Amino acid sequence: MRGDASVRGGPAVLPRRSLLLRLLAVSALVSVCSIAATAWVVVRTTAVAIRQEQGKDLADDAKTYDVLVGYAAGHRTWDEVVPTVTELGRKTGHRIVLRDGDRTLADSAPVPGHPYVPAPEPTAVVDPLSVDPQLLSAAARDGGIDPRAVGPYRLAAAERTRLRETAREVVACLRREAGISAGVVVGAGGRPTVRTPDEQPVDPRCEESVLNRPVPTESRALDTLNTLVGQCLARRGLRPVTVLFDGTWRTARQPARAPASPSAAPAPDKDVRDCLASSRKEQLQPYVAPAAQLYVSSPGHRTANTFFDLSAPNKLRIAWGAALVLLVTVAVTAFAGLRLVRPLRRLTVAAQRMEAGDVSARVEVTGGDEIARLSAAFNAMSRRREQLESARTAMVSDVAHELRTPLSNIRGWLEAVEDGLVPPDGKLVASVLEEALLLQHIIDDLRDLSAADAGELRLSMAPLNVADVLLQTARGHGPLAASAGVRLVVRAGPELTVRADPVRLRQAIGNLVSNAIRHTEPGGTVYLRAAGEPPVGGADAATDVRIEVSDTGSGIAPEALPHVFDRFWRAEKSRSRQTGGSGLGLSIVRKLIEAHGGTVEAHSTPGVGSTFVLRLPAGAHKV
Repeated sequence: MRGDASVRGGPAVLPRRSLLLRLLAVSALVSVCSIAATAWVVVRTTAVAIRQEQGKDLADDAKTYDVLVGYAAGHRTWDEVVPTVTELGRKTGHRIVLRDGDRTLADSAPVPGHPYVPAPEPTAVVDPLSVDPQLLSAAARDGGIDPRAVGPYRLAAAERTRLRETAREVVACLRREAGISAGVVVGAGGRPTVRTPDEQPVDPRCEESVLNRPVPTESRALDTLNTLVGQCLARRGLRPVTVLFDGTWRTARQPARAPASPSAAPAPDKDVRDCLASSRKEQLQPYVAPAAQLYVSSPGHRTANTFFDLSAPNKLRIAWGAALVLLVTVAVTAFAGLRLVRPLRRLTVAAQRMEAGDVSARVEVTGGDEIARLSAAFNAMSRRREQLESARTAMVSDVAHELRTPLSNIRGWLEAVEDGLVPPDGKLVASVLEEALLLQHIIDDLRDLSAADAGELRLSMAPLNVADVLLQTARGHGPLAASAGVRLVVRAGPELTVRADPVRLRQAIGNLVSNAIRHTEPGGTVYLRAAGEPPVGGADAATDVRIEVSDTGSGIAPEALPHVFDRFWRAEKSRSRQTGGSGLGLSIVRKLIEAHGGTVEAHSTPGVGSTFVLRLPAGAHKV
């Protein structure tokens, strides 16, 4: 099944599709969504706040500019502008500086000892004869001249009084005759104008022509303007025009004070407009303040508020952003959770089946992450448990079988004596004793195996001469070998020693020798050899001890060789209890040698013989 390799020992390696990486990816995605939503809210609200702040600053700048342009239009110099600038700074909260080249004309928030250092570019240039169209769009439609710059067109006091009285009479007439509620609007030059609702024309019954004709002051100024316009057109080789009171013009019937030549061409409208604009500026120039640079900035203690406030729209944006992040987080987490919980549920079901006694419970292993490795480990555990359960069942069956044979024999002999079929003589006693000893031998073997499995096998370690141990084992099995017609041969150097438990080591070697004698035909030979060999650690380490027990018997089939150390296993199933042993000897050998920290292995060639090799750990030395 896929994924089994992931449960083997070895250093932990992060799987290609690690669950940790997936969780990190989900967390990163949620974080990115949160950051993106937060950034979106901040950018949107900050942009709105910046636009609002810029709009407020622009409105403040336009107000400041309008006031200063109005001042320049009504004054010939900037000598008395300081109070006006100071008041504007107080109302707008900005620092307002007015400069004429390198000279500071006015400063709303001067710092003693620190002269003002202007920015590279001024906020605006205050010039009533050339206003900024972005700040004063109305003046831009009148040739860039502020309408408050009237200069020589300003009416005398008597003229203003007479025109106002006439305007009031017209207003009273309109109310009386036409039922129209009109008003009087006074312009910058002092000329009154009757203003009707929705710009309705004045009723002829109430119309006064004096309100639409220039007064002497205006006539003189208009004559001067016509002279300037005529001179401008003459320089262009064009015929002069007459500028009317309403700002329109007509071709002059006769040359003005600066007559044109007879060959002069009619003046195009564009040239007239250009000359009219330049002539008006030339006419008004002596009556207005010179152009000055305007600098508007925030004072040192004030910073622009570019952060969003908790207004209702911003609260709504924050709520929607948080809801979106929550929705995305829940959706992604739910999707990832379902992907993670599904295999865990399969593991839970399989574990419950195993708890109920189903040792064949398995789970499907997909992918290569931690859950897949856990599933593979569960399957390996389940297979091992199934194997152990099978082994336990087989062992119980084998133990029952092994114990039943001698017990049946003892019962048979005793029943025969009871029935008077067999006399209770010494031969009968010897037979019963032999079966009892065999039963005791099986019980002792099981006890040894149980102690080894539980880790309670006690060893009394001592230096042993390996040759002496092999000779003692050979002498102990000499009668058995002689009765089987088998020769025992010991080959070991007298100087080779090892630290081991003498009783347990002789028991392990004795089991191998008795097993070899049983499987060797008469005339064969069983060899007991011992030698030193370098351990895995290298030639400089202490010498390990290699003990071999080999025979010239029938050998073991290759397919049976991996099972020789299994409990109750016999090479020939047909062997009887008297010839086949208990089936526990080789298992006890493996447990005893492993308790010494060594290893045991078997090699065999059918028809030639078998060799069992014991390797005891480093510690042997020559004496």
